[in-house]
Amino acid sequence: MNQHTHSLDKLLLNRRRWLQLSGSTLAGAFGVAGLSALTQTPANAQSGYKALVCVFLYGGNDGCNTVIPTDTTRYNQYAGVRGALALPRSSLVNLSGTDHGLHPALSALAPVWADQGLAPVFNVGPLFAPLTKAEFRGLPATDARIPQNLFSHSDQQVLWESASTQVVERTGWGGRAAATLGTTNPVISVGGNGRFGLSALQTPLVLPEPGGTFGLNGLENPTWAPEVERRRALDTLYAGSDTNAVLNAYMGQQRDALAMSARLGALVAVRPGDQAGSALDAAFAPITTNGRVNTPIGRQLYQVAKLVQGRVTVQGSRQIFFAQQGGFDNHSGQIAANSLEGDHARLLKALGDAMACFYNAMKAIGMGDSVTLFTQSDFGRTFKPNNSSGTDHAWGNHQLVMGGAVNGGATYGTFPELVVGGPDDVGQDPWELHGRWLPKLSVDQYAATLLGWMGASEGQLDSILPNLRNFGSARRIGFL
Repeated sequence: MNQHTHSLDKLLLNRRRWLQLSGSTLAGAFGVAGLSALTQTPANAQSGYKALVCVFLYGGNDGCNTVIPTDTTRYNQYAGVRGALALPRSSLVNLSGTDHGLHPALSALAPVWADQGLAPVFNVGPLFAPLTKAEFRGLPATDARIPQNLFSHSDQQVLWESASTQVVERTGWGGRAAATLGTTNPVISVGGNGRFGLSALQTPLVLPEPGGTFGLNGLENPTWAPEVERRRALDTLYAGSDTNAVLNAYMGQQRDALAMSARLGALVAVRPGDQAGSALDAAFAPITTNGRVNTPIGRQLYQVAKLVQGRVTVQGSRQIFFAQQGGFDNHSGQIAANSLEGDHARLLKALGDAMACFYNAMKAIGMGDSVTLFTQSDFGRTFKPNNSSGTDHAWGNHQLVMGGAVNGGATYGTFPELVVGGPDDVGQDPWELHGRWLPKLSVDQYAATLLGWMGASEGQLDSILPNLRNFGSARRIGFL
């Protein structure tokens, strides 16, 4: 990385922090405009609009207890290995038409499945190219076909967010997609600054939760003389130019930041209850108390729902969003005596409830077919539990895709054989037989399916996802 690139990265990060740390006057100054922005839905506003919503489950969600086989043979295999962590078959959310069920804490998604708006995708993970167990066991760890630093949280988060098998990749596939597709805005994050939204020249636009302030502290509409002068000085500074390319880029980013905060600040600040008769508020009512959505993931998806409804103000016919939920590193206390208790159940209930509210909100505003939500996570967890009522780090994992455009009512991919040390378990020696699934589908194929629905051409997909060409004609999975 050259010195100018490093300097530009630092300046872009400063721009993001500057907006995040802004003060409290913007919401008051633009509150009425924020309400009107949510109602700007001309007849052509929905035409052609498409949005992707990434929900990253940090810590490594236990896919083995998220989607469970219900046929007798495989359920018995599952229960025999999982032991105390096995969920009772009678408690599972029935995915009618398949021989699988969901964790009972995801019961809010049952109507979404019935509406054919939900699709589980089996055994996805970072891959350079299709890989067999024999190849994996025979290759040195340094071979390019082996993803780097398997089972490491930070490294595998990078691989999932970047659709790469090299941990040095600094851009995310969401950020590269936004740049390649020329979206009006960068990736909009309501869940912090993940790698997913980074492109070569842009950081994600990080927004606070509903009710938060997004703008320049005290200087949007200053009336006090010193603040008026300060704002005038800033405008003059950022309107200039310089022979230094990095400084010019910085000034351009600051101009964009001022314009964007003026455009989005009021919309960001709207909270449940601020809009009489709001369809979004009605959809999120099951998880809202006293004007505040009850869970962090719920507040993030409420914010995204507002931005979709206010898409005329947000601008652009394509948008990528990023949200996140943490806490999935459940090495202990994953389950309690009641399958609806324990850390994993608590997390999945918050996730499922928020996803169901978001799905209903998109339908209520007529955008159900235009918005697709999908999950990602560091990795799966070991099929075999540890000695602390928990699970350890693994590789392939199951994901959920949701939306009106989803080819729902079906599952996608190949469910691993539930045999410790079997053909899908990368372990071979006795000490490593834990059920770490070798992925059958790559992050690239998963992302290509999502981005292809969004309108990316085959050439654009190859640019965004360089490893995709290694999978031959099997470029997409079919859930959209």
